[in-house]
Amino acid sequence: MKKTEARLSFIKRPHVASYQYTPSSTMTKLGGCTVKLNFLSMFIVVVKILFLSSSFNSQLSSSSSYSPVALALSPTAPPMLSKFVAIKMAHVVATITKPQREQLKKEILSLAAETQRGLTATPEQQATMDKLFGRLEKVNPTPNPLLDATKINGLWTLRYTTSDSILGKKDGFTREGPILQMLNVTSLTAFNSEVVNYFGVLSLPRKVIAELSPQSNRLTNVLFKRFEIGPLKIKAPESAQGQLDVTYLDETLRLSRGDKGNLFVLTK
Repeated sequence: MKKTEARLSFIKRPHVASYQYTPSSTMTKLGGCTVKLNFLSMFIVVVKILFLSSSFNSQLSSSSSYSPVALALSPTAPPMLSKFVAIKMAHVVATITKPQREQLKKEILSLAAETQRGLTATPEQQATMDKLFGRLEKVNPTPNPLLDATKINGLWTLRYTTSDSILGKKDGFTREGPILQMLNVTSLTAFNSEVVNYFGVLSLPRKVIAELSPQSNRLTNVLFKRFEIGPLKIKAPESAQGQLDVTYLDETLRLSRGDKGNLFVLTK
């Protein structure tokens, strides 16, 4: 019988710790040591870590029943173990649910186009989008999106939102062409840009420059710094702030929730 082995590599970067898991036959480096692991030996390593941790010993002595995964994900778990379990879980989700994700993405983007980014969405269509949005969030293949610069950095195009102000419902002015958002979690910068037609006769580009202040691996504060309307540049007041919660991320699609409860669907 062919033995199945796995690769778990730990990569240190400035201010970022990332992990990669690849099903293959290879070697594993832990703390400078190289160890060849198959699934059985990985399980043994996990069990040993659990019992070597004093905090886990106290939990085990005070509990008649426990889940190793639950303990590994608890606040007192060793960081490497917690992240190892998270990676394993993400890999399983990514493998099992890929067809489901692709179907949900197709339905979301189809409805987004049908409703003109949400501008003409009926209450029934909004409810449908809300359900699809929630279902896709549950199969997110990127549990730490703000740490994955390769996926999240870049220019994104808004495909759907429930924000009346972004859609132009509040000011009554038409948005022409794409509505764009640039995110860069490396430099912690962002901007939104669009072209707005005023009174049907004058089209001007508008841009909002912002800084990001991450609060977790998926939630960031957004501090607006400057508003631009055509050649006019206005410093944003200190009160101009918001939040962005990245609830789904893959190579081509991102779902986010704003601090006012609005939904955002964007593609690269």
